[in-house]
Amino acid sequence: MTHGNDSKQVADLMRLIDVSRQLGATVELEPLLKSIEEAALQVLDCERVSVFLYDPNTRELFSKVATGVEDIRFPANTGIAGEAAQTRKTIHVPDAYSDPRFNPEVDKATGFKTRNMLTLSMVGYDGHLVGVLQLLNKRLDCFTTDDERLAEMLSALAGVAIQRQFLMQEYAEKQKLERDLDLAREIQRGYLPQENPRVPGFEIAGWNKPADQTGGDAFDFIPTDDGRLGLLIADATGHGVGPALMVAECRALLRGLASITVDLTQIMAKANEVLVEDLQDGRFVTVCLAFLDSKTSTISHLSAGHAPLIHYVAADDRFVELPAATLPLGITKNLPGGPAPDIVLGPGDLFILITDGFFEWIRAGGEQFGLERLYDVIRRNRQLACSEIIERLHRAVVEFGQGTPQEDDLTAIVVKKL
Repeated sequence: MTHGNDSKQVADLMRLIDVSRQLGATVELEPLLKSIEEAALQVLDCERVSVFLYDPNTRELFSKVATGVEDIRFPANTGIAGEAAQTRKTIHVPDAYSDPRFNPEVDKATGFKTRNMLTLSMVGYDGHLVGVLQLLNKRLDCFTTDDERLAEMLSALAGVAIQRQFLMQEYAEKQKLERDLDLAREIQRGYLPQENPRVPGFEIAGWNKPADQTGGDAFDFIPTDDGRLGLLIADATGHGVGPALMVAECRALLRGLASITVDLTQIMAKANEVLVEDLQDGRFVTVCLAFLDSKTSTISHLSAGHAPLIHYVAADDRFVELPAATLPLGITKNLPGGPAPDIVLGPGDLFILITDGFFEWIRAGGEQFGLERLYDVIRRNRQLACSEIIERLHRAVVEFGQGTPQEDDLTAIVVKKL
């Protein structure tokens, strides 16, 4: 008798080893759950198996595999399965219909007759609940203590295998997202100017640093047929992939329209018409489009919600803040206002387009960098090249932040009259 029992234990152990190999070789969740079901049916010799996974977000158990039953979802603290999940104990019910915890509704819906059941929690390697394994109707008589032991070993193997699969899926999704973001970043970096324009009598530089892999800021230099240079800066609400798509559309619209006309009112109105249709949920883009005429040293400009525009007057050593002339694009179909008076640049003057990520940088305690500090940095470095002025501005806000992370995109265009 003892010899026969030993032989059965060896056979059971060999079956579990084989199950462990199968579970280790399965690399997708659905086949893995099916393998657990098939292994339980074979090893425990029962009629039906349900594998309930635990959803920590909703605190529910839901079935991905239940032989002959459609998907089920219920709170993780109800019923026999919920009790197994909460207590982490094996629950053996020899007579289902005499147990008040048993819910007969599934039997009524499917025509299946539950006689007895074993219910066990499945736990990951770190002790976190992964799900519940439920075995119904031992084919010969009832589940035994040996069956409980086998089921506990199987549930332990299944819990670790499922958790491993969750981690693999999470890693794969994260890797895919990283690849997609890298591609989006490369595309976005590709449409930013690759070099600064050369304009007689002027020095010009542009720069961008997103807060995420992709950003909601953009800048561009747009040559026109009549020899002027378009200066574009745009800032979409938020930062990340969504705003990056918004600002990419805005840039493409304005660049295309500026190749047809230099009428700032018409350009902004046409771009706005499209963006009002495309942008939803209160999203918008602040934009400034300016045209530099190097022959007359004048800048015509129209700012849609983007402010301040900064004019440093070298002769008087003073800053002039130019407000937005109209609303951001994408809010209302009819834009009020129009272009502001032209700016005339004298020797040493600076015209600066900058996004609010610079002056709204906040350090611990809630203090912002602010415009006064911004002006002070510009004043102290006004003799440097435009690209170096931007670099000093960036360095200043980072040092001011004292280790606080960059929360918003940073973009700047600096124009200097030589």
